[in-house]
Amino acid sequence: MIVISTVAQIKDVVHMEKKNGQTIGFVPTMGFLHEGHITLAKQARKENDVVIMSIFVNPLQFGPNEDYERYPRDPERDTVLAESAGVDYLFMPSVDDMYPDEPAVVLTVKKRTNALCGLKREGHFDGVATVVLKLFHITEPDKAYFGKKDAQQLAVIYGLVDSLNVRVTIVGVDTVREEDGLAKSSRNVYLLPEEREKAPAIYKVLSHVKEALEAGETNVGRLKEQAIHYLNDHSGAEVEYVEILSYPELEPVREIEGTIMIAAAVQYKNARLIDNVILTVKGRASCFEQ
Repeated sequence: MIVISTVAQIKDVVHMEKKNGQTIGFVPTMGFLHEGHITLAKQARKENDVVIMSIFVNPLQFGPNEDYERYPRDPERDTVLAESAGVDYLFMPSVDDMYPDEPAVVLTVKKRTNALCGLKREGHFDGVATVVLKLFHITEPDKAYFGKKDAQQLAVIYGLVDSLNVRVTIVGVDTVREEDGLAKSSRNVYLLPEEREKAPAIYKVLSHVKEALEAGETNVGRLKEQAIHYLNDHSGAEVEYVEILSYPELEPVREIEGTIMIAAAVQYKNARLIDNVILTVKGRASCFEQ
């Protein structure tokens, strides 16, 4: 594996690999790798000639009161894990290299942000879309791999690619979980022991709602109220939201059909956790399942 730290170097590598007819799989991350990231890289390894992983904590997607400075970083450990997953090129640029000047252009996401995390993180998905499009231009991938745990982010990226005709196939990869169901996340390290013990309640209640919808329940409001009540009693966290939305449109569900996402966010003392499950009712699937 070759570690590259500048945009100029990685663009030279991409030019060389493309000239040789190689397909490129790209895994964008913010580092502090866990099994979820490794799963993305391993799938990219199976489906492409060359795998590029980026590690970049993007300041554009953090608000003024968010955790940019304290976001966990461990580049030495990340390098070892990336190599073990079959990554060919690990791209770890500095902020100065990615943004040598104040950006002259920043994308604005118009849809799929007026719900879930987008309601309280103004500008967050603008920063995500801007850096992802920039990384796509830099690495020119044939396929790019994203985890379904960040399903709103994935929905925004689907919209980005469709709206701007970006020539890349987006591959959504199933959430990787601990044995007790907790979704793997770089922020899990911030959980206190007693919080970690209760956190699996998030996935448990999402699974219950999924089962109820599959069994024919149609009262979305009642399901949400029951889920919030359960999380208040069992998660040991402040419940930010439980939502049932169409996917990837992220619109309120009027009929229980098509592809539906059940999502939750909770706030622990030092960590905000999100999770979701997705189901297809009456056999209608969206691009998310393809």
